[in-house]
Amino acid sequence: MEDEIKQVIIIRNDISMSRGKTVAQGSHASLMSYLEADRMDHALTKRWLAEGEKKIVLKVENEDSLKRIFEAFRYKKVPCALVTDAGLTELPPGTVTALGIGPWRSSEMNPITSMLKLL
Repeated sequence: MEDEIKQVIIIRNDISMSRGKTVAQGSHASLMSYLEADRMDHALTKRWLAEGEKKIVLKVENEDSLKRIFEAFRYKKVPCALVTDAGLTELPPGTVTALGIGPWRSSEMNPITSMLKLL
């Protein structure tokens, strides 16, 4: 059986963001990590697009947790992107808000993300 391809978006749950801001930050994470994945394996991202673009949105409780997860995926060479807000609306400049991972093979993501809860 082929490994499932999915994208994971992780949002910080400890900062106050409106629903719209949260969606925007998740969208930034999705696009940024997609572009990284496409550079690494175009055939894989093409397959993900053809199969319906599966996404999972999870949450973490603080910036340190988000950064640790980001570093773990970078170490594993799984495409990912950390989102830092520009500070033009609700948040101070430089606030780390979200992480996009993949699209990539679930078998390489699940060991790190399976303990997180849905947003």
